[in-house]
Amino acid sequence: MERPDPSSIPLSPGVYLYKDARGQVIYVGKARILRRRVLSYFRPDGLPAKTRAMLAHAVSLDYLTTTTEKEALLLEAGLIKRYRPHYNIVLRDDKQYALFRINIRHPFPRLEVVRQARKDGARYFGPFTSALSARETWKLLHRAFALRRCSDKAMRNRVRPCLYHHMGQCPAPCMGLISPEAYHESVKKIIELLEGKSDALTARLHAEMEQAAEALEFEAAARLRDQIRAVERTVERQAAVLPGGGDMDALGIFPAERGLALGIIFVRGGAVTDGRAFYWPGLAFEDAPELLWSFLGQYYAQAMPPPRILLPWLPPDGSDEDMTEDSASEPGERLLLEQTLSERRNGAVRIVAPQHAADNQLVDVAQSNAREEARRRESREEAPLLERLARALHLPGPPRRIECVDISHTGGRQTRAGVVVFEDARPLPPAYRSYAMPDGGDDYGTLHDWMLRRLESGPPWPDLLLVDGGRGQLAAIGRALEEAGQKDLFAIAGIAKARDAQGHADRRAGNVADRIFLPNRSNPLPLREGCPELLFLQHVRDTTHRFAIGRHRKARGGAALSGELMRLPGIGPATARMLWEHFGSIEAMRAADEKELQSLPGIGKAKAALLRARLQAL
Repeated sequence: MERPDPSSIPLSPGVYLYKDARGQVIYVGKARILRRRVLSYFRPDGLPAKTRAMLAHAVSLDYLTTTTEKEALLLEAGLIKRYRPHYNIVLRDDKQYALFRINIRHPFPRLEVVRQARKDGARYFGPFTSALSARETWKLLHRAFALRRCSDKAMRNRVRPCLYHHMGQCPAPCMGLISPEAYHESVKKIIELLEGKSDALTARLHAEMEQAAEALEFEAAARLRDQIRAVERTVERQAAVLPGGGDMDALGIFPAERGLALGIIFVRGGAVTDGRAFYWPGLAFEDAPELLWSFLGQYYAQAMPPPRILLPWLPPDGSDEDMTEDSASEPGERLLLEQTLSERRNGAVRIVAPQHAADNQLVDVAQSNAREEARRRESREEAPLLERLARALHLPGPPRRIECVDISHTGGRQTRAGVVVFEDARPLPPAYRSYAMPDGGDDYGTLHDWMLRRLESGPPWPDLLLVDGGRGQLAAIGRALEEAGQKDLFAIAGIAKARDAQGHADRRAGNVADRIFLPNRSNPLPLREGCPELLFLQHVRDTTHRFAIGRHRKARGGAALSGELMRLPGIGPATARMLWEHFGSIEAMRAADEKELQSLPGIGKAKAALLRARLQAL
């Protein structure tokens, strides 16, 4: 890419986007002064190899200006998450972890497992990388400390105590059987345990148990004994590392043979509660400074930061004149991140390097997790698989992003086009999409129309679009691309079932002889049965097939239910659609009582009674 005219580059803070010949964003960066930062990419020497490779593929540059550098930081994180540029360090595994939430301002709070912390005045505890582990702890706490489990709406509408009350696991605040003050005693005990104050809590429970036993209140003593056991079982899962307590996250870096790994451990209440590790192939240790800053910006855009974040070292702050995004950070990067994260947490957040032996031990644990993740990932040889796939399909490079489409319908009705996305040979469920297509039963025409809709959706574009079908389906996709003037936008291929002796598709379980078709080629590719490339493409196709069928069945179920509902007097298409959109499933409609049905617009008492009776009969 040629050096841009300096006068065409703004002097304000903002974000810059490098694009390749297909218009796909390949790099996103931020700057305090856009002109100074962008021009630093075109100095004669001293650029890292990754930057030189990015510039070799870039053909254009766009800018988005902001009023402050902090806004640029937030915008950069959002654009990286949206476009997932090839030359950025992208947090691929960006799932939101499980958290415990307690709204202490409610007269009768409940302990919830949520995926995102909000500024709503509630207390949050976690995170847990395993939702299953969080649920097990949640059940254990409910068995020990009786709290309500129902939602606020269900509690308001309840007319009798629930089953959990009769099991001794709910004090039935819905029926006024416990005062808010007594209820909050259990809430305080759970908060103490989640804050890591288990020793004080256990001592108090032991004292209360002895007092109950001396007073011959053996039932209360047994309940306190069970609570002590529950506390001990919960604490057993955690390793104490900070005698004085405290919350922090500790990060460690490990340079592997073919990439760079990062480990993070979560310390809550002075104990290690969980951890996670990530791996980026193709990165070297010189990319570690960018990795650390980029990870903090992306990860804590979705997770609640603790008051202290421990890095293995503090990457240097540079200047716009003598550095690029690949070699150092923006001036004041640490201060900028601390300010941004403090606003998110609604409290002070400090990013620090190890200050004593205990800090170094935490970094060593995080680095050990990173090392194990690198060994596990490199043993799987994901990159060689994509390289072999590129050679087999005659692609210009490894298909980092693969999209696969499949059409599903029943007799031409409730037609759905299901699309799944794989990045670096791994599924990316948040990017899955389902398109409602016109009915008709013409798969070729449906694929043609879907391709036009996909082009309207815009980037990120796939490196490879895989179609569940043979030459006919592939031709329909190619025709749509040609009509749109985007014939060479990305590579396309079709995967079709092998044929038996009679020329019919061989759909037997375990069949590994599927055929791969490319445009302008009459014969399938000569891929060996059971080879890794073919098995991977079959896995992508099967994943898409299950997704498309699932979306079609949901649409078919909704249509069938809507038809059944419209048989009722006074229920038309609009009301049927409202019921389906409000409840989402037949089971949820059946579980609704008449009061909940009456709360919906246009449904009175008589219609609600009739509707509930019909739903129960389905």
